[in-house]
Amino acid sequence: MAEQQSAFYKAFKKELLEPLKNYLLENNETIAVAESVTSGLLQLAFGTIKDASCFYQGGITAYNLGQKCRHLLVEPVHAAAYDCISQNVAKEMALHVCTLFRSNWGLSITGYAAPVEKTKEVFAYCSIAYNTRIVFAEKIIPQHTEPSEVQLEYARKLLQYLGDCMHKK
Repeated sequence: MAEQQSAFYKAFKKELLEPLKNYLLENNETIAVAESVTSGLLQLAFGTIKDASCFYQGGITAYNLGQKCRHLLVEPVHAAAYDCISQNVAKEMALHVCTLFRSNWGLSITGYAAPVEKTKEVFAYCSIAYNTRIVFAEKIIPQHTEPSEVQLEYARKLLQYLGDCMHKK
C-alpha cells in the first residue's frame, strides 16, 4: 500500500499538481471538482497538496443519476438517455460544481472505467469551467484496460488539460 501511495504521490504531485497549485495561488483563484468515474481520485490529488485549503474548495463524487441531478443540477431527461455519460453532462457538472463550491475553476469527469452491459466501450467525458463558462471539453479514450489504471489515466489527463487551460489563460 505504501508503494502505491508513493507512486501516486510522485505521479501527481511533482508533475501536475505543483504547477496547478502555483498558478491558483499566484492568481488568487480557487478550484472544485465533480467526478464520478474517477471515484474521488481528483479530490485525493488536490487534498494531498500542501496548503490546499488556500485554493481547493472541495469536491463531490456523484456516481448516479439521482445524485448528479440533485447536487450538480444535471438535466435529468438528457442524463437518463445517456446513462449520465455525455459531454453535456460533463459540462453541467463542471459549471455547477463552481456554483456549489463558489470556485473560479470547476473540473468534471463522467464515464466508464470498464465495459458495462450497455456498452463495451470504455471512455469518459471531461470538462473544465472557468468563471461560469466552459473553457475545455473532451472525450478521453484510455490506453489502459485495468479499471484502476483507467481511473488514474483519466485523472492524470484531466489535470494535464487543466494545466494547459491555465497556461493559455
